[in-house]
Amino acid sequence: MSDLTTLIAERGDLAHLALFLWASGASTLLWYALRELTAANQRFDAFVRELARFNRRFGRER
Repeated sequence: MSDLTTLIAERGDLAHLALFLWASGASTLLWYALRELTAANQRFDAFVRELARFNRRFGRER
């Protein structure tokens, strides 16, 4: 990795390196956020299914 950094620095493409690092970081954060959102959605779905099961079991006693 240091050879790549040295090559980029010698050619004067530090802006490209910074842009690549920023894009990599932003993509990683987006992946993490989507993973957490998916997990939260699955937990909410499980909660709603359990609530519906509870209502089916105990909701018809009136």
